[in-house]
Amino acid sequence: MFKSLQYILSIASVSLIFSDLGFSDSHNKFQWFSWRGPDGNGVSYEKYKNWKFEKNPSWSYELKGRGTPVIADGKMFVFGYRGEGVEVEEVIVCLNAKTGKAEWEHSFRDYISDTIYDRYSIGSAAIDPQTKNVYLQTTNGLFLAFTSDGKKLWEHSMMERFGRLTFPNGRTGAPIVEGDLVIMHCITSYWGKQGPARDRFYGFDKISGRIVWVSEPGIAPKDSSFSTPIVESRYGTRVFYAGTGDGNLVCVNALNGKPLWRFHMSYGGVNSSPIIYNDSVICPHGKENIDTTEEGRMVSVKIPKSIDFKSDQVVLEPSSEIWRNETVSFTSSPILVKDKVYQVSKVGELVCVDANSGEILWHKKLGNDNLHSSPLYCDGKLFVPIFGGKFYIIEPEDNGAKVLHELQLEGNLIGSPTICEGRLYLHTTKALHCWNFSHDGIESTEWPKQESGKVGKPSEIRAVPTDILLQPGSQESFVFHALDEKGHVVSKIDKVGFSKFIPPTAKVKTEMDATFKDNLILASNEAKTSAGAWRGVSDDLVGLFRGRVLDKIPFSEDLESYKTVIDSKIDPGEKFAYPPLPWIGARFKWEVRNLDGNNVLRKTLDRVLFQRAMTFIGHPELSNYTIQADVMTDGNRRIKSDVGLVNQRYLIVLKGNANLLEVSSNQERLKASVTFKVKYKTWYSLKTRVDVDDGGNALVKAKVWPKNDDEPVKWTIEVPHKKGHIKGAPGLFGFSPQSQKPVFVDNISITPSK
Repeated sequence: MFKSLQYILSIASVSLIFSDLGFSDSHNKFQWFSWRGPDGNGVSYEKYKNWKFEKNPSWSYELKGRGTPVIADGKMFVFGYRGEGVEVEEVIVCLNAKTGKAEWEHSFRDYISDTIYDRYSIGSAAIDPQTKNVYLQTTNGLFLAFTSDGKKLWEHSMMERFGRLTFPNGRTGAPIVEGDLVIMHCITSYWGKQGPARDRFYGFDKISGRIVWVSEPGIAPKDSSFSTPIVESRYGTRVFYAGTGDGNLVCVNALNGKPLWRFHMSYGGVNSSPIIYNDSVICPHGKENIDTTEEGRMVSVKIPKSIDFKSDQVVLEPSSEIWRNETVSFTSSPILVKDKVYQVSKVGELVCVDANSGEILWHKKLGNDNLHSSPLYCDGKLFVPIFGGKFYIIEPEDNGAKVLHELQLEGNLIGSPTICEGRLYLHTTKALHCWNFSHDGIESTEWPKQESGKVGKPSEIRAVPTDILLQPGSQESFVFHALDEKGHVVSKIDKVGFSKFIPPTAKVKTEMDATFKDNLILASNEAKTSAGAWRGVSDDLVGLFRGRVLDKIPFSEDLESYKTVIDSKIDPGEKFAYPPLPWIGARFKWEVRNLDGNNVLRKTLDRVLFQRAMTFIGHPELSNYTIQADVMTDGNRRIKSDVGLVNQRYLIVLKGNANLLEVSSNQERLKASVTFKVKYKTWYSLKTRVDVDDGGNALVKAKVWPKNDDEPVKWTIEVPHKKGHIKGAPGLFGFSPQSQKPVFVDNISITPSK
């Protein structure tokens, strides 16, 4: 009897083992490629037989976080952070989704961002369903791609390459993968037409990292936004909907980035990720409404039946609003289950809304407040995290919510749950936790396929990359496609002739110092700092791309070649010239003015958004250089501004009011200073270099002295930084509190460090 029972148990164990192995190796139906789930609306497809939940986690992984893990083929990719003070760094970690065992990780130090406290990893990675590659944007805008085995494919420092702005809130969000593209958005101030600060969407080739399109669907922003786009097939193409930092709900063609329509909701940023219900888009926000003095609401917007793809973006009328209710949610996103919308409000209430009418059917108080975290729906249950650390499993009913389980976790819950392959994952600001559901069987379906519509007649030429950055002696190759009016690729074009082109609306009419031949653009060894557009023609098709040339080291700029002939609208009687066009964001942050017979850079004061201005003037891959400039602050005994330089992702600033020379990378991470008496309307020479040893540790050196005095032998300040920044673009910095007093920069030089 004992032997028979032992035999049966052995067979059962073997069956379970092989069943589990087979189940784990068959992942097609058990994936979580993006934080919002397969339909982008916070709903899991999984269903269980005899589901049960045990309150104790199966395992935990010690990593602080504020986002949602994503999963492909049994591998989990977690965005988090660790360390304290100067040692804080963000990390992406690959874990075995079943056991929690770490397989690989990459870490990233913050640099020259405005992020305060420990507001890191407020976002998530995204996975390409085809290649299983992983994409991530860090808090300060490092946009990266990895294979599932941890090999880095490409990266862009969005701050140094495209002028990404950072904000104290640290909200970053998640990219999405759409076909051959990976799409993200952030507020940037770049150059030329893209110089004004806007919430822009960027479509990159997911394999090469080349920029395919840039979209500007909104107006001037007053806030940042980390709304994740939701994509669908409509109008015979692929479109996405998202909230933006300027208070709009936008619709953009995902294939070519063309803005199709927008609906203005609020004066601040729309951070929630919208959902699609039939022919409407539903989205809440938490800022001041444009038609009342109240803050926040949830709205349903009717999607236009048709779109003229040859026309400009449509601004929807207020009559496009189907319904509204008073639900206020600043950053949490809704989920859609059949005709019900579930949302956690700003004050910690779970709200059930009729998707057809907007009527609030019921609400249940779960906490005092809520920030960022959003619910998830799976197999008839709501999984609801609340900011204070409470977590609920709720069975929604017609007239209310039945709480099945309630947990109090250590730390805050700012991300959202993930459910995959019968496991629940929650990331708190203390650790990542996993619960294994108890069940007798599990069902699911594969992620939906993309239907992008039929290909039409050729309408335009697209150059990839659509924006290039060269240095003297370098070149870039292109791939050209013929697109139809809806953005589909009709065919590849083997050869296109491009010539320099100055748009009629260009404020600064310059050309890029380069030549185009045989699908290559080349900057000669003597090429000058420059920027411009190019126009190509093939048969009756036309295409454009833009490009910049930035100097190699050594280079210098004394601004004397600029003609100050433009009348100032801010200072009547004064004249100015625009600064070098290729310098990122320079046209809106600086002007060339004549001061005491010399041309100098003067920080602009007409845009409060740019009261703190950073302008990159060199290539992001530069390293081991010394940058020097003459600097001055205007003011009086009571009010002075700050002026400084950027060297290899360190900020070296002469702080006027504080009378300090300060070195920082992020004010909350690395900051050191020495006393230096700053006199207003007095020129100083500021010089800095960064030395990095073989172990990757940096030593930031800076010295400052009155311009007409001899340079001191000793450095005024030396700041060590463990695991320092080994590369980064040189730049200029000015901070005029409340845009009151300008700062000035002149005689900029960058030389190799010896």
